[in-house]
Amino acid sequence: MGISQYIKEIGRGKDGARALSRTQAADLFGQVLDGTVTDLEIGGFCLAMRIKGETELEMAGFLDATYARLIMVPACDRPLVVLPSYNGARKLPVLTPLLALLLAREGLPVLVHGTATESTRISAQNVLLALDIPALTAIKEIANGEVAYATTELLCPGLKRLLDVRRAVGLRNPAHSLVKLMAPTDGPALVVSSYTHPEYAVSMAATFALMESNALLLRGTEGEVVADARRAPQMTGYLRGQPTLMQEAQSGPLAVVPDLPKEIDADSTATYIRDVLAGRKPVPAPIAQQVAHILRLTLQIFENTTAPV
Repeated sequence: MGISQYIKEIGRGKDGARALSRTQAADLFGQVLDGTVTDLEIGGFCLAMRIKGETELEMAGFLDATYARLIMVPACDRPLVVLPSYNGARKLPVLTPLLALLLAREGLPVLVHGTATESTRISAQNVLLALDIPALTAIKEIANGEVAYATTELLCPGLKRLLDVRRAVGLRNPAHSLVKLMAPTDGPALVVSSYTHPEYAVSMAATFALMESNALLLRGTEGEVVADARRAPQMTGYLRGQPTLMQEAQSGPLAVVPDLPKEIDADSTATYIRDVLAGRKPVPAPIAQQVAHILRLTLQIFENTTAPV
């Protein structure tokens, strides 16, 4: 039936646009993911939402449509830690794989998912491959202590197509926020999510509350979900959508400057990560703190899901 009726609502400009209901948003996004609308309609949707901005109800509807189409990771023995990785390294080494491996070392199952959205950046997938962790060829259960990497197209081909629109129009669209909010598993999970601009912290928090999500939200490193190795950001935990401030942002001068690799290519970053895991170099304090917060949250999730009714 097309999405032109929805574009008429959301495409009236910043002040004239009307928000969609959750049901309408789910219908619209489902048609986009299914590829049943034209490229012109997809472009209109992306540009209209870029100007208007997404409400939490619209984002919840987009997530509803996505969950209905995702290939879900089977439930794990312990809560699955989900690390979306869509930005990569521009000036600093991408240390999302280090975070993943530190969590796996604590016995947690970890899913990193993503796709390269900018050709000029070094992606976490590049670094994981240099660490001998190739992308999955099929979705499977993730064992305790295992890091698995799934491409977006393996989880949901339609979502990958929508992310790729950025390469054509040069602007982000709702899919770029959605991939940092979703928990692609049939079991309990903790989504580690990040933002770069303060307004997204507000909208993402509202969506986590509405969806009753389990999450850790922080200002990431160049858009990645790993804490900045140089200075700890504010971190807020969510259990069933209820927020708890877990750490204030670090202020003032650094006491110790971490010994990060000077080069950000995949091999240099992988070498640094191996050195940290082997104890030859220290874990950067902000990342160690992030690991501790994630362990605390996953323990609470596990206790909540195993407690007798």
